Amino acid sequence: MENQEFTFKGATVNGFLAFAIILLILAEGAVLTGYGAEYENVAKLVAGVLLLLVGLFCLKGFIRQEPNEARVMLFFGKYRGTFKRVGFTWVNPLITPKKLSLRARNLDGEPIKVNDKQGNPVMIGLVLVWKLKDTYKAMFEIDAQTMAHGAAAVGQDVSSIMRAFENFVKIQSDAALRQVAGQYAYDNTDSDDEITLRSGSDEVNSELETKLDERLAMAGIEIVEARVNYLAYAPEIAAVMLRRQQADAIIAAREKIVEGAVGMVKMALDKLAKDEVVELDDDKKAAMVSNLMVVLCGDDTAQPVVNTGTLNM
Repeated sequence: MENQEFTFKGATVNGFLAFAIILLILAEGAVLTGYGAEYENVAKLVAGVLLLLVGLFCLKGFIRQEPNEARVMLFFGKYRGTFKRVGFTWVNPLITPKKLSLRARNLDGEPIKVNDKQGNPVMIGLVLVWKLKDTYKAMFEIDAQTMAHGAAAVGQDVSSIMRAFENFVKIQSDAALRQVAGQYAYDNTDSDDEITLRSGSDEVNSELETKLDERLAMAGIEIVEARVNYLAYAPEIAAVMLRRQQADAIIAAREKIVEGAVGMVKMALDKLAKDEVVELDDDKKAAMVSNLMVVLCGDDTAQPVVNTGTLNM
């Protein structure tokens, strides 16, 4: 989308200099008004009143701006540019400034329930840091002024319109989070190489930032950082999934125990054969393997095997 924001190029005056000039105008208007009223000089009276009105009207043109603030300048509804100069400045009083904050803002979203790639309900939440980048899009591409509390106060109270942007970001972030969460499974099942919500945090966060950028670019909002900060199974399946994880852990532990026991048995048989401590035929080897497996695996229910046939080591 084309960037339509540009810097305000209208006439500006240093605020302190303009304030001194306006004070002189008001003082001159007060003198003329008093003189005209005292000596019944209609011309001076009218000139004094006009000077007072002009001075009071010019007071409306002062702008006091802090770092990372901006004002969208409108002249009878027409966009005249974005004013970002820091300090005390006077501009044409006929121009209407709409104040915006360019500072970074934080959103800590409440966890929402979504379905992962496998259809399991999970609770997932995010935290993101965002800020306004394009003031033209922010003011004119979305209906921020109507969303703000009282459109008439938008130009004066920056918190009103920024709350409207926060609401817009929250809704779009929930939509992006649902979309990203549906692309990944919560945890590995069959393939250890598959990216999941729990193990692939870097990839998931990168995808989340991309989706948020796509959704918020239309509002002139830049995503500084976005990441998942809460992830858990939904309460209705949490207990079942916990038992499943425990079962998987037990199976994995037993596989490691058996793997280690087999290695130790093989090492013992190789050592006996190498040192020629004793000669074992296949039947005796099978019985020895069975007894060693019982001892190493800690299976009290297993019985030693005397004859199991030929054993290939």
